[in-house]
Parts: sequence; C-alpha cells; structure tokens
Amino acid sequence: MRALVKYGNKDGEVRIADVPMPEIGPDDILLQTKAVGICGWDIEMWRHKMANPVTVPVIQGHEFCGVIDKVGANITDWKVGDRVVSETGAEICGSCPQCLTGNYQLCSKRKGFGYGVDGAFTDYVKVRRGCLHHLPDNVDFDYGCLTEPACVAYQALVVLSDVRPGTPVLIIGPGPVGLFALQIAKACSAGPVMVAGVDKDAPRFEVAKQLGADRIINVMKQDPKEVVMEMTKGLGCPLVVDAAGNSKALELAVFAVARQGQITKIGWGPKPVDFSLDPLLSKAARIQGTFSHNWPTWEAVIAMISQESLKMEPMISHRITIDQWEETFKAIEESEGVKAVMQFNR
Repeated sequence: MRALVKYGNKDGEVRIADVPMPEIGPDDILLQTKAVGICGWDIEMWRHKMANPVTVPVIQGHEFCGVIDKVGANITDWKVGDRVVSETGAEICGSCPQCLTGNYQLCSKRKGFGYGVDGAFTDYVKVRRGCLHHLPDNVDFDYGCLTEPACVAYQALVVLSDVRPGTPVLIIGPGPVGLFALQIAKACSAGPVMVAGVDKDAPRFEVAKQLGADRIINVMKQDPKEVVMEMTKGLGCPLVVDAAGNSKALELAVFAVARQGQITKIGWGPKPVDFSLDPLLSKAARIQGTFSHNWPTWEAVIAMISQESLKMEPMISHRITIDQWEETFKAIEESEGVKAVMQFNR
C-alpha cells in the first residue's frame, strides 16, 4: 500500500512510498482509513522544524477515522465494520501516575501516531483498542477526522481554563485549533470573543467571522492592545488563548490578560521569549499549559459534532488524495485555507 513517509531528518525529506500492510496482535485493531486531517505538526515534520523528536522512517498522520477491517483475538467489544475515530496516543505505559489517573495523554512513555509510530496517511493503520471511539452514523468521515484538533481546543478551554458566560476571551492565532477554540468559547456563551492574527490570516479571518467572532484583530493593521482595552472597558480578558505560540503572541497575551486572569498556551514556541513576564506578577495572573486530551474530552467533542454544536464544514478548505500532498502542504503552510483532509478508500 502507498503511504506518506518521513524518511529522514532534513527539510523536505517526505515522500510517497510503498509500505507493507500492518500486522496486528491479539489486542490490536486494523483500521481501514477513510479520512486524515493535515495538522500543522505534519507541515513542521515536512520542514523538519518540530518541537519534539521523531523516529524515522515513519508514516505521518495522526488525525484520522475509518472503519474497522480486522480485530485481534482478544478484542470482544469492537467488530468489523464499526465506524470509529482514533485518539493519538498509539502507545502508553498504562502504569505511571498519569495513566492510572486517566491522564494518559501525559504519560512519559507515550508514543503518538505519525511521529512515534506509523500513522494514518495510508490505507490501513494498526490501532490499540483503547484509542477508539464510535463515530456516530450522522457524522461524515471528513468531519470525524477533525475530532482531534477540536479536542485540543476543548481540553484547553473547558477542562483547563475558566471560561465563563458573558466574559471576554481573546484568541491569538486563527489556525484550526484557534478556530475550534473560538467555537468552544462561543458554545460556553463567552463574549465578546476576539480573534487576533496577521495579514496572511485573511482567509481564516473570514472563517472566524462565519463562526461568530465578535471582533477580528489584524495586528499588522491595528494596535491589538488598544482594541482589547476598548472591547473590555480597560479591564483586559479573564481568558487569553495563545494558539500561535511565538514570542509576540505571548507578549500580547501578557498585556491583554486581566488581573487574576489566565493565559492558556496551546501553541508551541521553541524560541526563547524576549520580554519580561513581570506583569503577570502584578496582575496575579497565571499561564496554563495544555497538551493533548483524554477519553472524556473525546466523548464530549464527538457528541458536540454529532449534535452540530461545532460547525465542521467551514473548517475544511481542502479535500485531497495522497498524490496532492505536497501542493496542499505548501498551501496550508502559507495559510491559504484552514484545514485539509486527505481521503482514502473512497
């Protein structure tokens, strides 16, 4: 079968290759892939600018769903033909404090699909049974594969933040996770919800408007500090979501956060910051890190998608086959769209 493989540790060392069909063990499931979301992490792997190490060669792709093709001998609660969506933690230890308390996404031995073990940019993928959730019949596969980035936003805002009805929220970075964060904030009746970005985010600003953003802030054409103070009557935002990750985004977040407020940092930023964090002290504000998600978050997000509480179609700008991967990676790298879905077995 054909797969999109990162074969080396240099910029551009990704290609389509022929790979063998995965062999499953007694506790594994073989999934026939239907749809896979292209994540910013996949772009970083292509450019070899990742924040975490990657085992090569490896099949990329970690946002995926499909239909069960085969089950291991010990599997009794899943059957061939079930529509499913998969979490991203391909391997966990199962015995550390994080695993034992249900926070297995923080397992120090965790290996994720698409970088630690082979992922889903291919026709079939081997999955451990603990990763799977039922995909409701009314949820299209193209929507199902976007459960993962929606879960990132849900975990960040609902589980790890204090997002309240009627209170301002600033979201910095209108990428897919930032736009899902916008939807989650609106679902929680927060407001006004502001979305900040740069010139190249213009297509994503249009999507943000469709999704209910109360104010769009192009930081290259407006002073974001003035806009935030105007929108919050000079008080700042009780919650600021940094979905961009760079130093300038965090600097804006530190300014914009209200006294006793919270900055929830989703975006990765491997470079050091070049400003003082002292304003957080005088405000008694805090920074909350967030990473990945776990079973309750997945179940909640799947329910929201099924109930159409989350709008999925505006999030999809590209539907492609594996042969169109490179041109699509380039388009997403340049923010020419929001989310691309790679389709298989259609």
